[in-house]
Amino acid sequence: MNKFAITMGDPCGIGPEIIVKALQKQPQYINSAIIFGNAAMFNFYRKKLHLAVGVHEMKTHLDFQKGFCNVYDPNPVLLDRFKIGQINALGGDCAYKYVISAIGAALASEISFITTAPLNKKAMHLAKHFFDGHTEIFAKLSKTENYAMLLWSPKLKCIHVSSHISLIQACKTLNTARIINVIKLADSALKKLGCKKPRIAVAGLNPHASEDGLFGDEEKKIISPAVKKCKRLGINVTGPHPPDTVFLKAYEGRYDIVVGMYHDQGHIPIKLLSFDTGVNITVGLGIVRTSVDHGTAFDIAGKFQANCDSLLQAIILGRKLSK
Repeated sequence: MNKFAITMGDPCGIGPEIIVKALQKQPQYINSAIIFGNAAMFNFYRKKLHLAVGVHEMKTHLDFQKGFCNVYDPNPVLLDRFKIGQINALGGDCAYKYVISAIGAALASEISFITTAPLNKKAMHLAKHFFDGHTEIFAKLSKTENYAMLLWSPKLKCIHVSSHISLIQACKTLNTARIINVIKLADSALKKLGCKKPRIAVAGLNPHASEDGLFGDEEKKIISPAVKKCKRLGINVTGPHPPDTVFLKAYEGRYDIVVGMYHDQGHIPIKLLSFDTGVNITVGLGIVRTSVDHGTAFDIAGKFQANCDSLLQAIILGRKLSK
């Protein structure tokens, strides 16, 4: 099995806990996973959760030993400096350094894919790393311009035309070329995941997809031309569909994925249906990155209540995409 990375995310959140729980549930990953994170924090949770496998603190991310949980820490910090369950600059700084180290290993082809545990945007900003999230870090360091956030769940899948920008900015910047690119990314990603001819539904921006211009003209002027162009390219795509019904139709099996126009349009139905099993995939990168579809959950960090199912599903999808 090829080696892959799991980044710890913010060590003050639930990241280290869900990683230990995931390795307990699926111990076969121990001999292929490199955990980019704080070794002392990992060891703390390992002992509390009674994971019998020992820890190998790697000197470099090539210093791998089978039979151990391999942890590479690019920014060693003593355990007592962390404030579990609290937003702070130290946690944000560590999370950032873990992920950029893993990206470096992926770009050097030393690992086959990266699965990320959650970081906290405010903590990262307190540490002077001004990114809106994982997606933007990966895009910048891999020098990728054409990428998108795809949310995968067993029940529903959605890809976003825009993600971490304000709603008013999402409306102002909506354009045909971007929608065409996202439709193409959706088609390519689903084919890699085993769907031979993906059925893609494009959501409208306005209520009822504007209802023939009653509630706006973005559907006619911006979205429809993108759908028509992609149809001519041989992509099985339809729309724009009314946003209030298209997700239900996809959930019922009529479509394989929905192209959402902005962040919450896709996130709300996915998280409602599959909060514990959803996966965030950054598509279009030169490296494979999958992630849990939830946050750092500081309110339950250190209480041993976190669910690792989203992380396990992210690893499964990472392996599929990397092949």
